Amino acid sequence: MRQTRNIQRAAIAATIGLAVSFAPPAIAATGTSSGALRSAVSAENIMNHLEALQEIADANGGNRAADSPGYAASLDYIYDTLHAAGYKPVRQPFSYDRYDFTSASLERVSPNPETYTHGTDFLDMSYSGAGDVTADLTAVDLNLAGDRASTSGCEAGDFANFPAGNIALIQRGTCTFRIKADNAAAAGASGVIIFNQGNVVPGDDRLSLFGGTLDLPQAAIPVVSTSYATGVELAGLSGVEMRLAVDAGVSRIDSFNILADTGGRADRTVVVGAHLDSVSEGPGINDNGSGSAAILETAIQLAELDAKPTNRIRFAFWGGEEDGLIGSEYYVSQLTARQLKDHAVNLNFDMVGSPNFVRYVYDGDGSAFGEKGPNGSALVEKVFLDYFKSQNLPVAPTAFDGRSDYFGFINNGIPAGGLFTGAEDLKTAAEAAIFGGEAGAPLDPCYHAACDDIENIDLGVLEEMADAVAHSTLTFGMTTSAVNGTAKGSGTGNVDLEYKANKLLK
Repeated sequence: MRQTRNIQRAAIAATIGLAVSFAPPAIAATGTSSGALRSAVSAENIMNHLEALQEIADANGGNRAADSPGYAASLDYIYDTLHAAGYKPVRQPFSYDRYDFTSASLERVSPNPETYTHGTDFLDMSYSGAGDVTADLTAVDLNLAGDRASTSGCEAGDFANFPAGNIALIQRGTCTFRIKADNAAAAGASGVIIFNQGNVVPGDDRLSLFGGTLDLPQAAIPVVSTSYATGVELAGLSGVEMRLAVDAGVSRIDSFNILADTGGRADRTVVVGAHLDSVSEGPGINDNGSGSAAILETAIQLAELDAKPTNRIRFAFWGGEEDGLIGSEYYVSQLTARQLKDHAVNLNFDMVGSPNFVRYVYDGDGSAFGEKGPNGSALVEKVFLDYFKSQNLPVAPTAFDGRSDYFGFINNGIPAGGLFTGAEDLKTAAEAAIFGGEAGAPLDPCYHAACDDIENIDLGVLEEMADAVAHSTLTFGMTTSAVNGTAKGSGTGNVDLEYKANKLLK
């Protein structure tokens, strides 16, 4: 689900990361020290869990992806370990239709033949139809001048006199990608190329190559996306013939979340979550074995210390994250309005051991990126900032950009926050000056790759982040005050997020 973000991380890291000074030892709510729990939650024990997940992947085709034997074995490991620690874990089943992509090709046959590279020059749209077509290209209601405001392909009338069998060249803008694709198919198009809009939208990239989804059901014809520059080039040529091929299908997936509760007030439930599934390309030890193992060890040590949380803590191990945040969104979708209000906060831990790390804290108050979480999310951010300040550890903000399992919570008005040590983004020079590591290199060089194995973990940052996981879990588990201070749970949230509507669907 993660996509490269276009943000001013260097300046933000330089400003916030250096704002560190001595503070008293970390104290949780009601004056309770988190020291005992933090001492008990060790990187050594977390690595033992990660070794177990690595062995599971090794024995099951090298991965722990959703609906795979590796994921089933990972579920068993989490379940059995929680049960041995005294919890009564439950499996929450859910099903979904997964887009299964095999390959895609895009070529300009004439004039001036050119072969485009998947992932660099173009992308398949999720839930694209399958097909291999070679046909003339026909532009549909483009606007390449001025503000480039575009309704290209949004109305059936845009396809008046469209030559049946041609490939449609459509500009991004206004309506969903699915509407554009369906209108093209209805007009007899054999395929669709959607290029970026070419305008300026704060917080969104409307020029470069972009990814998107057509949503279910699978489209009738193959659909790909490309950059504004590529679209303009194709629109400026005469007599263009293209080859467009997508090999993809849809599979029905049956999966599970695992949930395990402490005692405490059910009307102030604290959900401490991490996704358990990997991508199919590798074992997923950092992404997200690290987050899963960190909250698992926190749960074990919380029970070992015989802690009595004031509020119910629910440890959640999500499935289907890599296929689109499926498990966590299913969980939230099953909550009644009353149950939504009974959820005090979601703490999300997705990748906490990146080798070329930055210590990222979600920007709950929106001060860095303008996308604030629901009321109470600023408090969650402050708990993390105060904790890291007490440890003299610099941090930087990361945006609520919809890329992880907190999305279903904040989209339904539940405060959230969490930690992240970085994925495919390149470390800036300013970040390297603050956090060490290699500038210009990925924060996780093995992100979504076969090499995301047991060697792809920085033990030092894993220990630091695990301590913060333990501290925040205890803090919100022990607080006697409401996190958000107001009623919530309407299911609409109060965040200005258009991740799915604008970035993936339009």
